[in-house]
Amino acid sequence: MLIVTGGAGFIGSNLVHALNRAGRSDIIVVDDCKDADAFRNLNRCDFLDLVASDDFIQRLDDFADCEGVFHQGAISATTEKDGRALLRNNIETSKRLLAWAQAKAIPFLYASSASVYGNGDDGFRDDDPRCEYPLNGYAFSKWCFDRHVRRLAGTFRSPVVGLRYFNVYGRQEWHKGGMCSPVLHFHRQIAAEGRLKLFAGSDGFRRDFVTVEDCCAVNLWFWTHPQISGIFNCGTGQVASFAEVAHLVAAEHPQARIEEVPFPDHLKGKYQAYTCADLTRLRAVGYEAPFTPVSMGVPAYARALKGPTGGYL
Repeated sequence: MLIVTGGAGFIGSNLVHALNRAGRSDIIVVDDCKDADAFRNLNRCDFLDLVASDDFIQRLDDFADCEGVFHQGAISATTEKDGRALLRNNIETSKRLLAWAQAKAIPFLYASSASVYGNGDDGFRDDDPRCEYPLNGYAFSKWCFDRHVRRLAGTFRSPVVGLRYFNVYGRQEWHKGGMCSPVLHFHRQIAAEGRLKLFAGSDGFRRDFVTVEDCCAVNLWFWTHPQISGIFNCGTGQVASFAEVAHLVAAEHPQARIEEVPFPDHLKGKYQAYTCADLTRLRAVGYEAPFTPVSMGVPAYARALKGPTGGYL
């Protein structure tokens, strides 16, 4: 049996699909079940059971024969202002689940975030805490749990791997609202108005955009290499500007126009201007698969969004 928390979400549902392709269907999908529309992400999935997050935490001993936990469940909004909710969901629940997994010697893979690096002024090295300076509550919550994992690292009875996802994009993110990738934002704007809106200065905003398929591949690789523990960057190691992404999306809509709009005041000082994964440690432990470049991944996703399933698998 395998467990995927946040399993109806963006990365979680893609992980369930990836595990199905790897021949596993004995999967417990855990989700908070608040957004009923998100369950569309589980169409075409083969899984054993769906369990509400609160019930799951109360019933942990029912799942003691688990072979691995893919902990993707969290409040993922970088704009979340409820600090107590972030503490409860992203830190305390993660601590409890990690402690249970270690007590049962169950491999534990969890979603961290590149947001812990803040502006990245000191780099994006996943083995150097001096690079970390979170700019919002969400990033701070992920940073706190990473620190907890580091403190316990010498005591682990089974593998623990944290993946610092950079800017993930791809199918199954329709339910994410304002937290969806710029590819989906641009697609929606074009579909509604025949134009996409680009923040002023977007040539200067450059990020490491990574496909959700590549993120799933990294998860499955670590699960099949249980001798490895640690916190690792999960990105391409390459950067593209928001303007470049906008033009790639617009190219799939020949009549689309690109309109520049002012940068929002509420994002000033809380918006990463640059991200780029340092993959030194990921490559050093043996992960050799290539990552999809933006020039290939964005057009493919943009075409999928126009397709008959509208970006669902």
